[in-house]
Amino acid sequence: MRKRAKRKEEWTGPLICLSGVDVVYNTGTEALKNCNLKVEKGEFVFVVGSSGSGKSTLIKSLLGEIPLQAGEIQVGGNSLTEMKRKRMPYYRRKLGVVFQEFRLLDDRNVFENVALAQQVIGVDKDRIEKNVRGMLQLVGLQDRADVYPRELSGGEQQRVAIARAMVNRPSVLLADEPTGNLDPQNSWDIMALLEDMNRLGTTVMVVTHNNEIVNQMQKRVVTLHEGVIISDQIQGGYVQ
Repeated sequence: MRKRAKRKEEWTGPLICLSGVDVVYNTGTEALKNCNLKVEKGEFVFVVGSSGSGKSTLIKSLLGEIPLQAGEIQVGGNSLTEMKRKRMPYYRRKLGVVFQEFRLLDDRNVFENVALAQQVIGVDKDRIEKNVRGMLQLVGLQDRADVYPRELSGGEQQRVAIARAMVNRPSVLLADEPTGNLDPQNSWDIMALLEDMNRLGTTVMVVTHNNEIVNQMQKRVVTLHEGVIISDQIQGGYVQ
């Protein structure tokens, strides 16, 4: 009689956990200093601070793109500090990432740009068709599937980038200045879309310098200054 495979227990701790994280660049710049941060599953967190405060370094460290000089990072119970280099690409595929630059492939249409995220993890053709069409409808681009990036507005291109980041249904969506190249109306549209993704259960972390958006959305706000987390608060109350 064949034994059933033991089911992996679902992680119940903080989805993201930084413990005493230090990052020092080759130039000697201390980008992150003794950073401690916990983000629970389903949270929406803004990361703010002046230029050079360490915001983008925080995102890069969560992606495993830069080494730590001290401390540990865990995502979903997996230690990035202990993760072997060959496993890192598979880990990154489980994250959704959106950048200020849309990073779309100019020689592929909207459908193909989004489908690429599914192709790299080996999803079959029929499921790709269903998943991509569904995601494009979710971001309001169901009628633009055959259009190329150069034919889209900046806001539409960012919607494609979000669809690509979300099509694999990641548990975490990291957005680094997602509205940096957009006008105010498109910025609000993109933030509303990220909020929709959060309501669907995705944990969202947004790096931004847009204080108006941060103040009006009333989410948890983590503030960095010269690599140090100087405050962590939500709706006027501090996070313990």
